[in-house]
Amino acid sequence: MSNKNHSVVSVRKHTLEFGKKTFCMGILNITPDSFSDGGKYLDPEIALEKALELEKDGADIIDIGGESSRPGSDTISAKEELNRIMPVLKELVKKIKIPISIDTYKPEVAKEVLEAGADIINDITGLHNNEQLAKLVAKYDAGIIVMHMLGTPKTMQANPQYKDLIGEIIAYFKKSIDIAKVNGIKEDKIIIDPGIGFGKTIEHNLEIIRKLSAFKSIGRPILLGTSRKSFIGNILNLPVNERLEGTAASVAIGIMNGADIVRVHDIKEMKRVIKIADAIKYPKEIRIGE
Repeated sequence: MSNKNHSVVSVRKHTLEFGKKTFCMGILNITPDSFSDGGKYLDPEIALEKALELEKDGADIIDIGGESSRPGSDTISAKEELNRIMPVLKELVKKIKIPISIDTYKPEVAKEVLEAGADIINDITGLHNNEQLAKLVAKYDAGIIVMHMLGTPKTMQANPQYKDLIGEIIAYFKKSIDIAKVNGIKEDKIIIDPGIGFGKTIEHNLEIIRKLSAFKSIGRPILLGTSRKSFIGNILNLPVNERLEGTAASVAIGIMNGADIVRVHDIKEMKRVIKIADAIKYPKEIRIGE
């Protein structure tokens, strides 16, 4: 398999080289109400311990969220979000060697976390109508993940409809990239995420994974987040804590179809999935047995 999609993303002091392996992003939700692990890591010491465990288990990036974006969730204030994130982030930047991503769309939050040493902002609004956030990311020379979402977390699963699913998401990303560039973010800092479960039916989610390679036309690394999501639960008729195998299947197929980063809860298990998928996908890059 050729490396025509090889690219390098520099995020502050870190360099991520895509096209040779799949990166694994570990999820750390410091929230009371996230769909999978809400309430487990509200204590800063427990959250810090979990973050270090994610790194030890093989995460290449850690993604920290202080506000739930599950379907139907309500927004919280920037102050509350920062109260959850900052005690963990301030300690984590001293102890961790991998890049730290913060899952936020609020400029007030982004300013504080970037000042504290975060490397990437993961924006579920894709920078749409958020030029202030784009300017902050540019100022701190950080990375940006722009995600596609139809509507808001409160409304996104209320009968989502598309005339051309893949085409509309590609157009959305092109607008995101334009906003980023106009506000000073270099294109090589941008990662795209088609937003599995964010304003999509089960059929939409499956079509995105099936046609993921279509997003390669944009020329940016692709992040795929399927871990434990409801489409897996609906297909298998299983609760959130029994979706490991379903997640593994979606991760493996996603990697083969073009995912450069997979965002997951179960690092140790998904690293094994990634290793097999990468051995198939990147035979010249992956040394068997290492």
